[in-house]
Amino acid sequence: MRKELFTAKNVIVQGITGSHGAFHTATMRASGTHIVAGTSPNKAGQVIDGVPVYATIHAIQQDHQVDISVIFVPAPFAKDAMIEAIEAKVPLIICITEGVPVHDMLEVKKQAEQSNVTIIGPNCPGVLVPGINKLGIIPASMGTPGRVGIVSRSGTLTYEAAAGLTARGIGQRYIIGIGGDRIQGTNFIDCLRLFEEDDEVSSIVLIGEIGGSSEQHAADYIKSHVSKPVYAYIAGHSAPIGIQLGHAGAILGGEGETAASKTEALQQAGVTTSISIVTLIESVK
Repeated sequence: MRKELFTAKNVIVQGITGSHGAFHTATMRASGTHIVAGTSPNKAGQVIDGVPVYATIHAIQQDHQVDISVIFVPAPFAKDAMIEAIEAKVPLIICITEGVPVHDMLEVKKQAEQSNVTIIGPNCPGVLVPGINKLGIIPASMGTPGRVGIVSRSGTLTYEAAAGLTARGIGQRYIIGIGGDRIQGTNFIDCLRLFEEDDEVSSIVLIGEIGGSSEQHAADYIKSHVSKPVYAYIAGHSAPIGIQLGHAGAILGGEGETAASKTEALQQAGVTTSISIVTLIESVK
């Protein structure tokens, strides 16, 4: 991923006429995000919060360059929306939609990789680049411009980390919620690489969860490729094995997927770890 993906200016909203799409279009615009258009196949010609509605991305591209798409399309139609954006060669696609079937995401991810398109999500709060772009549902007031890069599987803890750091006067360069689904577009390593390569990032906050092995992969990557200080918290230290917590990605299947195991792997990679979101926020220098 390149930092220019997140600072690009021409944003569209797929599913702009739905209640979530319309509401968050207004909040994104209020924060300064430049939304040029939205899509809704059956409502072309309408205007939502001053933003014109088109039937397709291709129709938008006749009038505007499109750099980023934020998707609020309902889960049964989210795959088609993402594939439409991929085929339109939109460089950055952020899918907020929850409940996208795994087999749909397998197809979407394959097409995205073949087309060199970046997808954030699904089932995520999106991205906030404080002072530049609000792309999704993270409240702009929770961030402040600075030099910390945040990447999180948990939407709620993304908010807490950003708001807590802001309250301490520690600003953020990126706040990226990658979502917690089993199949996701962008992962920890993608974000760690971005943060390491961006000179405007001085330190990194990583928030993980029980289930899967993405945190262990992140620990291996940090050990070999990351020179900046990393602070981490894994949610779920008290979770009983075999219990699903919240969503499909947070199923604790065995000892290797526990918060303790993931925390230990990160510690061995030189990461400063915490056992609560409060101590994580307090630990960042």
